[in-house]
Amino acid sequence: MIVDDEPEVAVVVSAMLEKEGHEIITVYSGTECLKRLKSERPDLVLLDIMMPGLDGWEVCKRIKDNPDTRDIPVAMLTVRATEDDQSRSFRYSNADGHINKPILKEKLIGTINWILKNIPKK
Repeated sequence: MIVDDEPEVAVVVSAMLEKEGHEIITVYSGTECLKRLKSERPDLVLLDIMMPGLDGWEVCKRIKDNPDTRDIPVAMLTVRATEDDQSRSFRYSNADGHINKPILKEKLIGTINWILKNIPKK
């Protein structure tokens, strides 16, 4: 699942991942993500941080705090790239990955493959 309020970013990331054989669900807000997770069970959520309403850190924290969704891997996909931003992704939100924009395809695919291989599914 790709969660980004910028449709252009979602289209580019979707195209990259579809070429790698992944099925994509796209949503455009944190609230929409949380609603869809009640009925969808993606293998991974790629989550922008800077979105109107709920920011990505809060959405990730809610995903990880919820017993029904906490085992879904989440990687932040964001321009927020400082050490403090990355620390917040992991310590506050309990994210499984942090990928910086602008997106480098090799980094994106490598991080996704690592998460899917190494984060235990329940």
